[in-house]
Amino acid sequence: MKIAVIGANGFIGRHVLAELTKRSIEFVAVDLCPPKEGSFSEIPWVQLDIHRPSEKVFDYIGRPDACIHLAWGGLPNYKSLHHFEKELPGQYRFLSALVREGLSSLIVSGTCFEYGMKTGALREDAETHASNPYGFAKNALCRQLQFLRENTPFAFTWARLFYVYGEGQSSNSLWPQLKQAVQRGDVVFPMSGGEQVRDYLPIETVAERLVSLAVAKAETGIVNICSGKPIKVRELVEGWIAENGWKIKLDLGRYPYPDYEPMEFWGDSAKYKAWEMKSCL
Repeated sequence: MKIAVIGANGFIGRHVLAELTKRSIEFVAVDLCPPKEGSFSEIPWVQLDIHRPSEKVFDYIGRPDACIHLAWGGLPNYKSLHHFEKELPGQYRFLSALVREGLSSLIVSGTCFEYGMKTGALREDAETHASNPYGFAKNALCRQLQFLRENTPFAFTWARLFYVYGEGQSSNSLWPQLKQAVQRGDVVFPMSGGEQVRDYLPIETVAERLVSLAVAKAETGIVNICSGKPIKVRELVEGWIAENGWKIKLDLGRYPYPDYEPMEFWGDSAKYKAWEMKSCL
């Protein structure tokens, strides 16, 4: 089996490559900017701009059996109109071309922002009311691919990611900011009040689940990739500090809470767990 990873040089993509390597699965690494040095720089890469793909793009990337699509530009500016003005049409043209040219299994990363300003445990069958351009564009792409599937059948999984953390993450994210503060020798770590409730999953677990879905050529539709366990951000950060034996103190309330997400929401992981249990039988 051969799996293509689109956006392979990103945070999630590199961990997906590591998981595929661990399982000895053949893969095709595809990205606009392949790495010039470091891990995975020695493997063959396919350089590709999804907004300007070559003709017969499915042949160009090696006719894989399945594709894990992670590429998306314009992040982390969730409010940019770029998401539906440029990304949405370009993403659909690219993915629909792959399917029409022969791709039989597609796994695409979605986002919990598709649910909008909902609170509590979020299930896949909940209505979506995205409150920022990024969530809106992602949800629109999901619907486009669902309509495409009615005319051109293919195994389709829309993997709605919640909050992910781990090595290699953007320096603007919570986990790397905390590590950088510790490495600088900072006495305190400024953050929001930390009372918002979220759903966090280590990047290694996210990569494992995406690869498992790809290997199975799963037909799961929309599925949450989440822990299913709500946790306050303050408690999460305190746990990281305790696990690593760091001495840094939290300066709570320094920053305001984001206005593009509700105070308390997390994912319902029952659908993925049921699929996982069934696939192991």
